[in-house]
Order: sequence, then structure tokens, then C-alpha cells
Amino acid sequence: MPDGFRVEVNAGDERGDIVLDRPPLNVITMPEREELRAAFEALDADPVVRIIVVRGAGEHFSSGGEIRGFLEASPEHVSRLAWNIAAPARCTKPVVAASRGYCFGVGFELALACDFRLASETCLYALPEQRLGQIPGSGGAARLQKIVGITRAKDIVMRSRRLTGRQAHEWGVATECVADAELEAATAALVAELRGFPPLAQRTAKKLLNDTEDATLSLAIELEGANYSRLRSSDDFREGVEAFHAKRKPNFRGS
Repeated sequence: MPDGFRVEVNAGDERGDIVLDRPPLNVITMPEREELRAAFEALDADPVVRIIVVRGAGEHFSSGGEIRGFLEASPEHVSRLAWNIAAPARCTKPVVAASRGYCFGVGFELALACDFRLASETCLYALPEQRLGQIPGSGGAARLQKIVGITRAKDIVMRSRRLTGRQAHEWGVATECVADAELEAATAALVAELRGFPPLAQRTAKKLLNDTEDATLSLAIELEGANYSRLRSSDDFREGVEAFHAKRKPNFRGS
């Protein structure tokens, strides 16, 4: 059994959930980070799963990492932290983070590595590492700066500022902010919506956007054109065009 989380697969909804489950705050241990990476990779390889969701059991997503683990871990282990937490970004499938309550430290970094962040109105995002004499070590500061810019990133990181779900949505950190009681329904609705898109086009769009985040505009346009040309020969594109003209629902197969 995984330590501190569980994996649930709903074949009918083509959905795989990674549920952080170490009550009451879902603290993430050092060994758990390796296991989480492996869980994301397994769901990404599972043909039954189209969409991956990471969420927390109970009132909080995660209050962050186990503090003692930072002092006990070897330098080699610590050097793998960012790689493990970046697993959602490396997944070819869409990954949704659904958060309520505390989403601190490595919990926030894990959510930042996902494609979509749904936050309830009770959600609080924070990178509190400065209070421990540290900085975020699993991509949090770097990803956050890409999203909100250097001024707001410094405000959040250097002041260990807590960002509410509502403000996170206003600043572009959260995809959507919903009432706490609606978080599960909003997650299910997003999963259902994403399932309606052709898998190959979604995988291509995710990889293109990730790959071109640091590219020059001219290179990004070149890569976009190359991927567009490749998709033109796909079965899904032909099916999409034929379904459009026939005014019927397309049957995408991911090829």
C-alpha cells in the first residue's frame, strides 16, 4: 500500500484519482514523494484512464511536507524532489488538482505542476518555506513566477503570504474557484468535459504548451505548426471533420 495516499480508478468515468490521505493535514513525507511519482506514471500508462485527478481526503489538500524529513534526507534524495513533484507535468494526460483548506509547501508545488487547479473558497495556497529558513525546493517559486510574474511571486514567496482560492483565481493561479460544497461536482464536470475532447489532440496541446513555455515566439510558432501538420493526418482529425459536416457527435479514438 502507498504511504499516505491511495489510488482510485473509475473505469466508467475514465478517471484515476490520487487521494492524499494522512489525516488530519495530509502531510507529505519524503518517501511518499517517490511513491506519488510512481503513481502518476502508472495512471498515465493505464489505458482505462483518460483524466487524472489529485485531491485530499478531509478538510485539507495538504499542509505541506514533513519538516523532520528535510534534515534526515540525503543530498541525493533531496536532489530528486523537484523531479518527483513534476510528475503531473510529465504525464501525457490532463491532470486536475482539486484543493480545499490548506494547500501549503509541497502540496502547493504539486498542484502547480498540474494542468488545472480547482480551488474551493476555503482553499489557502502558500509557500511558507521562508519561515523555516528555506526556499521552495520542488519548483514552486519557479512555476509560480511563470504564472503570476516576478512582483507577485516575490510577494507570495518572500512574505510566505497565504493566497485565498478567490484571489488565486483572480491572479491566474487557480483555473476556477467554487463554493466548498461544489468542489467535487466541479471536478467531475471538468473531467467529463475533458473526456469529450480527442485524446491525441489533448496530449499534443499539453506537450506543446509545456515545451514552448520558455521558447521564443518564433520557435513556439514553428513547433505549433509542426504539431498542427502532424495532427492533420490523424484519425481523430478526420473523424472530427466528418462529424462536424454530418452534424453528429464525434467518436474519437486517440489515434
